[in-house]
Amino acid sequence: MTTKRKLHIRTYGCQMNVYDSARMADVLAPLGYAPTEALDEADMILINTCHIREKAAEKLFSDLGRLRLLKNDRAKDGGRLVIGVAGCVAQAEGEEILARAPFVDLVLGPQTYHRLPEMIARLARGDGPVLDTEFPPEPKFDHLPESTAARAVSAFLSVQEGCDKFCTFCVVPYTRGAEFSRPAAAVLAEAQRLVAAGAREITLLGQNVNAYHGEAVDGEAWGLGRLIQALAELPGIARLRYTTSHPRDMSEELIEAHRDVEKLMPFVHLPVQSGSDKMLLAMNRGHSVDDYRRIIDQLRAARPDIALSSDFIIGFPGESDADFAATLALVREIGFAQAFSFKYSKRPGTPGAAMRGQIAEDVKSERLQILQELLGEQQRRFNETCAGRVLPVLFEKPGRHPGQLVGRSPYLQWVHARAPSRCQGSVLPVRITVIGPNSLAGETETLAEAVA
Repeated sequence: MTTKRKLHIRTYGCQMNVYDSARMADVLAPLGYAPTEALDEADMILINTCHIREKAAEKLFSDLGRLRLLKNDRAKDGGRLVIGVAGCVAQAEGEEILARAPFVDLVLGPQTYHRLPEMIARLARGDGPVLDTEFPPEPKFDHLPESTAARAVSAFLSVQEGCDKFCTFCVVPYTRGAEFSRPAAAVLAEAQRLVAAGAREITLLGQNVNAYHGEAVDGEAWGLGRLIQALAELPGIARLRYTTSHPRDMSEELIEAHRDVEKLMPFVHLPVQSGSDKMLLAMNRGHSVDDYRRIIDQLRAARPDIALSSDFIIGFPGESDADFAATLALVREIGFAQAFSFKYSKRPGTPGAAMRGQIAEDVKSERLQILQELLGEQQRRFNETCAGRVLPVLFEKPGRHPGQLVGRSPYLQWVHARAPSRCQGSVLPVRITVIGPNSLAGETETLAEAVA
């Protein structure tokens, strides 16, 4: 009988990392590791890192400093705590992690976590700390076990990894490798398992998810639009989403899917990064502002009620006042229901880090504040347009108050409403009565029947 051990995974960054953390738990389950939220109960702690956020490495070493104390206390009591670092920071700075934190046992990149059992075996043999940040020639998905973890109403499904775009600000091509798409049959099979475990909504993930070109059974390559059509035909799936997209890969087929596939939610996250063609060229984005406008016009023609989200980087090297003004003008022109905006920060090894014309921090901070105020106002105005409307809400979990459930609108807003627990996992019409800064609240129109 397998000895029961406890596993704690701390996840930072994108939804891809959330998915990866769940799959690491799947890989370790046959070895007897069961999830725990309590650090002091854990026999193994994995930190799944993200290199996109500012000062990611510094935050990692701060976490590791605290875990070292926990590891030392465990050793004094005659026990052992295994500490591992996974993800993109591990990929980029694996040797540095072991040099600065030699008490770390495992360092593994995002393409190697399917080899965790082998790494743990090497630890047990006394081989010392394990560093595995290679890009294996075989896709890791071919070696992952079927998922065993209990799933939520809304689940993530990774269909594409890596990036071939090489934006000058980004480390993803160096940490995740080249673009790879999973075969369509493997995606459909995993989706069926997620539905069997209780998922009603599936979000398709990829660094450039709309670059998906997975092989189908007939040998042809399916694009993301064709994959979405096939997933929509699976019984039990109520909703489909995808993230994150790149403007260069927004195909006509995918835009048509927004018109034709009712289960595909009317919400698209499509990062533009800047409203200045000069900045887009410096970022090596491979599209112009007019390209972006044209895509948005096509999406809105296909699905008039579609809501938009985007990413913006402020203060990229060489950004002038006029370039920043162009970004503000594009935001006002397009209008976003949600958006994420950041000050540019150097990523070692990327071209942007060595560019001339680095922008002073106080200038970046001032510009970011102006942009975020505009984006925040647009989000508030979009939420206000929902007042009095009846929105279909997929209830995911209990709310803070007794008799309350929380779910998502088609536009990814959190919605609170009174409903019995049996409605968790159902889509119900909710009349929106309260508009909050980050969520909505309302009253269920009927509890007699859930909308499929």
